[in-house]
Amino acid sequence: MRPSFKTAAFVVVLAGLLGGTALLAGCATTSGRETTSNALNVVLAGRQRTAADRARDPFRHPKQTLLFFGIRPDSRVLQVWPESGWYTRIIAPLVRARGRYYAGVIAPDPGSRFLKARLARFRRLLASQPDLYDRVEVVTFPLNGGDAVAPGSVSMVLSFGDLHEWLALGDAQQALATIYRALAPGGVFGVVDNRGKSGVPQDPRAKSGYVRQSYAIRLIEAAGFRLVATSEVNANPKDTKNYPAGVWTLPPDYRLGNIDRAKYAAIGESDRFTLKFVKPGN
Repeated sequence: MRPSFKTAAFVVVLAGLLGGTALLAGCATTSGRETTSNALNVVLAGRQRTAADRARDPFRHPKQTLLFFGIRPDSRVLQVWPESGWYTRIIAPLVRARGRYYAGVIAPDPGSRFLKARLARFRRLLASQPDLYDRVEVVTFPLNGGDAVAPGSVSMVLSFGDLHEWLALGDAQQALATIYRALAPGGVFGVVDNRGKSGVPQDPRAKSGYVRQSYAIRLIEAAGFRLVATSEVNANPKDTKNYPAGVWTLPPDYRLGNIDRAKYAAIGESDRFTLKFVKPGN
């Protein structure tokens, strides 16, 4: 199948923005998934990604994960709490020309140096390459049930490792309500988080950083979403889930420092569930 002029032009422009040396237009097709896959190849090879970012790809599987959620270059995406910038460097360039990327940052806390510094680093990231991030819209993602964006204004909300934090704060229901309102009917809510042991009762505050997959599904469906697919793309059977400092014992945190570091490095990052929900509607 020959690529359409519009599709080929989009991939060429994206390659130019990201400093790619290989033009992917020749293999682009009119298929939405194939076009997105080709565009993601360019983004993942782009100059905006650091060596540290790339080192996590074998654990986070960004291309497979985003394709599973159904992202497209014209998606209107709200990412919840993106301040590390890891997925921002992928999603924002992907949707820059034809979609929209909303960065739903943690509500500012004047008393928290950590949060203030983290938000400042994120804003510096956005300012560092305006050709990629100039169209990013930074919004506050509240934990009081308020709105992050206009109701029904996004086609996708993505959350990577946030659910266990909402549980720890006791704010999961409010966060899910905010996400539900933000999505247009039929919109996708994609969730990745650390998967707890199925035979162990769920700690409601997830102090270990792990959440049982069945518990997460029940919680999210209770907020009105419908589960449509699960993926094992981010599974790690080496993760035994019983560590002195919880999930943060593993890389990239290494909360125990050099204690048994080689052992934890060999395990790798946590075993994670990857869940795709939709907001019912047309």
